[in-house]
Amino acid sequence: MEEEEEEYKFKMVSIKTEGNKSIVEFKSTHNTIVNAFRRVILDEVPTFAIEDVEIVKNGSALYDETFAHRLGLIPLTTDLSAYNMKSDCKCGSVGCALCEVKMSITQSESGYVYSGSIKSEDPAVKPAFDTIPVTKLLDGQEIEANCVAILGCGKTHAKWSPGHAYLQENGKVVDLVIESFGQLSGKDIFNTSVDVLIGKIEELENKL
Repeated sequence: MEEEEEEYKFKMVSIKTEGNKSIVEFKSTHNTIVNAFRRVILDEVPTFAIEDVEIVKNGSALYDETFAHRLGLIPLTTDLSAYNMKSDCKCGSVGCALCEVKMSITQSESGYVYSGSIKSEDPAVKPAFDTIPVTKLLDGQEIEANCVAILGCGKTHAKWSPGHAYLQENGKVVDLVIESFGQLSGKDIFNTSVDVLIGKIEELENKL
């Protein structure tokens, strides 16, 4: 029993960040422990994404459904301290300023429509990158749409996944590599995964 307990102890050494990639280094840690963080990162770290789209005008070559789908896949910067998951909000999932962010996109000039054309009512929640192509307009064409973004998790839909996460092993060192999609920094992604895991452990303890 003592050997098993020793096997599943872990020691985090450092977090190094370069660009959109963060590397969390563990020493003398069983890879199943590190893999638990990886799985939580992919499935249960919440981020913002566009969920509802009301299309007012769509003169582009894209079907309305395709246009809305592309908007939903654009990564949005996320402020987890200011918003609730809609399912946990005091509004009872009706939708309010604490669980939703309203956005809009309008363009009548010909040429490509980029993610930077999306305007948000909250500057803290906006497209992580301004140069993602959404559609293309010809002369005389225009688009106009109103959107609602909410927090969600990757286990519900991949559009809410905060990034890639994978393990690299070198002897007694296990690196958890996090490649952020831009909604959160790699450090914030990892710290949130820690909070989620602690919550799961506390929930389990309360049920025992």
